[in-house]
Amino acid sequence: MHFKSVAIALWLFCVAALTVIGVMAIAPPAAMAAAPASSEQTGAPAEAATELFAMIDSREAYTTDQILPLYDALEPVDIDFMIGTWKGGKFDGGNSPDPINWYGKRFTSTEDVDPLLARKPDGTVYSWDGWGMARLREVKFRGKVSATLIYNQRPIMDYFRKLDDQTVIGFGEPKGFPPFFFYLVRE
Repeated sequence: MHFKSVAIALWLFCVAALTVIGVMAIAPPAAMAAAPASSEQTGAPAEAATELFAMIDSREAYTTDQILPLYDALEPVDIDFMIGTWKGGKFDGGNSPDPINWYGKRFTSTEDVDPLLARKPDGTVYSWDGWGMARLREVKFRGKVSATLIYNQRPIMDYFRKLDDQTVIGFGEPKGFPPFFFYLVRE
C-alpha cells in the first residue's frame, strides 16, 4: 500500500474513533489548521466546553480519565489571556481535604504569579506562600502550546485550556504524584 494511502486511512480511522467518543469534529487536517481563532468556540471545543460546564455545575466528583478527552478538545490560551485574578474550583465533589482553604490564582505578569490564593476565616483572600511563587510561560503539552504556570520551588506545572473568555481548565502535573484537574473563573 502506498504511504499516502496508509496515512489517509489512518487519519480516517482516528477521526471516526474520536468522533464516536465526542472528542473531535470531522474535518481534514488542513481545515483544522486553517480554522480562524475566535473567542466563540465551535465544533469539538464547544461540545467539550458544554460538557465541562455541566460537570462544574453538578459539583460532583470526576476522574482525570473522564475529563482528559474533553480537556484535549479545548483551545489553548496565551499568556496575556491569563493575566488577572481567578477564583478556583475542583472536580473532587468537595471530598478532598483543603488545609489552606484554596481560593484561586493571581497572574500579575510572566514573572509574578501567586499560584495559591487562600481565604482566611474572615473571608480575606491572601497569597499562601507555602509552596513559593511561580511564573507563566507558553509550553507545548498534549499537542498544543498554551499558557502554563510553573512553580519556582516545586516540580509542578499547571497547563491551561479555554472554556470561554471567563473560564479555563487547568491540568495540574506535580512530579511524582497523580495529575489532577481544576477550573478557574476570571474575577
